[in-house]
Amino acid sequence: MSAAPTLPQVPLGQQGLIVSAQGLGCMGMSWSYGEHQSDEAQAESLAVIQKALELGCNFLDTAEVYGPHTNEELVGRAIKGKRGQYVVCTKFGFKIGEDGTIKGLDSSPANVRRACEASLQRLGIDCIDLFYQHRVDHNTPIESTMCELKALVDEGKIKYIGLSEASAADIRKAHAIHPISAYQLEWSLWTRDAEKEIVPTCRELGIGLVAYSPLGRGFLTGTIEKLEDLSEGDRRRGTPRFSAEAMEKNKALVDKVRAIADRKGCTPAQVALAWVHHQGSDVVPIPGTKKLKYVVDNVGAYAVKLSAEDMEELSFGEGDVAGERYGAEFMKSGTFHYGDTSS
Repeated sequence: MSAAPTLPQVPLGQQGLIVSAQGLGCMGMSWSYGEHQSDEAQAESLAVIQKALELGCNFLDTAEVYGPHTNEELVGRAIKGKRGQYVVCTKFGFKIGEDGTIKGLDSSPANVRRACEASLQRLGIDCIDLFYQHRVDHNTPIESTMCELKALVDEGKIKYIGLSEASAADIRKAHAIHPISAYQLEWSLWTRDAEKEIVPTCRELGIGLVAYSPLGRGFLTGTIEKLEDLSEGDRRRGTPRFSAEAMEKNKALVDKVRAIADRKGCTPAQVALAWVHHQGSDVVPIPGTKKLKYVVDNVGAYAVKLSAEDMEELSFGEGDVAGERYGAEFMKSGTFHYGDTSS
């Protein structure tokens, strides 16, 4: 295993936002990957956030919808008394019922402001460093959403604005209202569709790229080989790429990653993360973990160097990956596919 370096700080976008070269995705500490609400689990999650900081990883990613709400509360506990040492980003864009059920998308100006105020309270801070629109709401013109975000910047409640999985056209519309500092996208060895249009658009406009799920939701680490490796409450069980048939085919990808890791004396996770780092200095991956050993391993990926031959060996084609990244209900709605409702 490569030793964990201290991560450098890098610019994200062109408006002055500076973050660690790798961030920490906090979602799985509270939501999606099984139940993690025990006192013991929360204690380790808090320790992970502290350890990340010790390694120079100060860029924390959360969202209102994670829980909902509980992940922001956890992050708020972790940064209490150390606010100035962290760059905190969170996301808005969903309509959430009083019972915690997600009732669809909502980026109306009123909901943008409500979400911002509520996130500030849960996080225990007076300004959000980076506030993303989580998914594009096709019932609200993105210009209206951006005007409200611009007002929140002017009021000092947020510093920088981000988008997640918006179309190239929406990126341009939004950026014309107020500069976008960061765009969050799923980007990994087995998810590369954004490279066709989204990545070039962001680079043309000077927008930083934040890669979520850079470890393929854990699959590229080689630790998930069958459905039974996922707990009953794990949302990945309902994802096409984690069906038994898809996992069997996708093991070939992990085998390639593992072979390179063996040659370099590092872990498969470090190779998969290093591949994302090698996509450019404007790319900041945010692998998520709730385990101390994995946060050290993930940061260590920054020191792993891949040759041109390694990168070629890891160049999977679209036909090499089995299964869509989200279920049919999400893909049909456009909620999780770069704003394209035809997908």
